[in-house]
Amino acid sequence: MHWINRYIDQPLLDGAASSLRAWHIRTGLSPERLEPLWNIVVTGLLVFAAGHFLAGPALLLCYGGLVMLALPSAWTLFTGRNADDYNIAAYKRLRTRAFMKREAEWAVRLAILFTAACLPFLTRSGDPSAAYFMIGASLWFVLTGPARSYLAAAEPPMPRDGDPSFKADLQFG
Repeated sequence: MHWINRYIDQPLLDGAASSLRAWHIRTGLSPERLEPLWNIVVTGLLVFAAGHFLAGPALLLCYGGLVMLALPSAWTLFTGRNADDYNIAAYKRLRTRAFMKREAEWAVRLAILFTAACLPFLTRSGDPSAAYFMIGASLWFVLTGPARSYLAAAEPPMPRDGDPSFKADLQFG
């Protein structure tokens, strides 16, 4: 288990923390907004791809499914906290939640990662529309499942709200 944590789980957690840090530095938004936005981007790309590969009732069914997958993320983005609300209290809350998820859900993260790696190879169907639908569903899971679990467990970036204890040593720009 130590090998799995050291060479698979920890590098992915570090990469997710770096992504959250880069997101916060570049946009100034809360790190909680990255995962729903990523889900909407992936869903939008799948809507675009579905328009090219599907037609008729299969396309309508696919659009309906993709809209339902995007609704929770859109709801989170539109009803969530303001971008200015990421302060020390929000940072401590996110850090505590991430620590609890890192310690308690490491097996869940690895199961999601393993499923995401195997799912595209297991989706086969004789019907072309069903095959495209299953490929799209597995692509959605592959691109959002591990991202959701690792972004939730990653160390959040420190807020930039003027508190001297949370300022970076060197700030450029």
